[in-house]
Amino acid sequence: MTSLADLPLRADLVGRTAYGAPQLHVPVTLNVNENTHPVPQEVRADILERIAASLDEVNRYPDREFTDLRLALAGYLGHGLAPEQLWAANGSNEVLQQVFQAFGGPGRTVLTFPPTYSMYANYATTTGTAVAIGRRDDGFRLSGATVVAEIERTRPDIVVICAPNNPTGTPVGLDVIEAAYAATDGVVIVDEAYGEFMPQEAPSALTLLPGRPRLAVSRTMSKAFAFAGARLGYLAADAAFTDALRLVRLPYHLSAITQAAALGALAHAPLMLRMVDEIRVQRDRTASGLASLGYRVWPSWTNFLLFGGVDDPKALWQGLLDRGVLIRDLAIPGSLRVSAGTAHETDLFFEAMTALTPVGAR
Repeated sequence: MTSLADLPLRADLVGRTAYGAPQLHVPVTLNVNENTHPVPQEVRADILERIAASLDEVNRYPDREFTDLRLALAGYLGHGLAPEQLWAANGSNEVLQQVFQAFGGPGRTVLTFPPTYSMYANYATTTGTAVAIGRRDDGFRLSGATVVAEIERTRPDIVVICAPNNPTGTPVGLDVIEAAYAATDGVVIVDEAYGEFMPQEAPSALTLLPGRPRLAVSRTMSKAFAFAGARLGYLAADAAFTDALRLVRLPYHLSAITQAAALGALAHAPLMLRMVDEIRVQRDRTASGLASLGYRVWPSWTNFLLFGGVDDPKALWQGLLDRGVLIRDLAIPGSLRVSAGTAHETDLFFEAMTALTPVGAR
């Protein structure tokens, strides 16, 4: 049987494994930060109608510039953004890969701040971009001084800051983004995949875009919009920045069906975002429950929690799985991550956690 070792694979891919969290069929799946609430029926009906209409012309290529979608995204984000400042692709993963294709590559470097979203390193590998590892401050936080020091040390072409950070949930102040931008001649990418879960009074990095043509803010519909299976991510930046991404995108990369589905969801944004409030309730309930069991819970502006004080993460992870609850082991010492679920899923998670936590540890 042929294996990877029998194929003329690129040298830098030899020995690597594909990205992917465990996909297991269990009653409670809280491992990949999905929105565990289904799309409301009213929104489903509109999306289905729009998809049906798109099938009338599915024999033709889709709108290469996804004109209506960019207009809708600009309207949703606000902040005076124009449609030409918006870019979209099949999930924010593809958006960010296109950024690496345009601004990274052989001889260029990206600066990241682990622990953070593991796909940044994957984008670097697939585009031949070198990775520089930046340090964080205590409590997984980032200060402007630390970011500037790491930029001066590594002189990167791309700086990626996940805000709020995945997998820790910790926020990042706008002063950190401003300091990063001023310290580099490269591009600065702020990954706001969990932006809708931030406190309502917390400003987005979108407010920093005017006058900063090398700054881009990435978002996704996977989380707040419960659209993980639809694959729609997007980015806001200067129009010249989005124009650069045209140089590397594949022709007609965003299908007519995807565009239609996203337009349907955005047309009902207020209804869709009501789920965010309920998810915050369950996140905070989960945080309180974990703390009552004796675990250390890191502050989170997202739809998940990182909790520490776990004596044996692999054993606890397996024990939960044996009880039908799947969370995430990210190899952060003494820690595990759990997504905020529905009220019922939260109940089941705590039933399992209570059974697995020694009485003396509570």
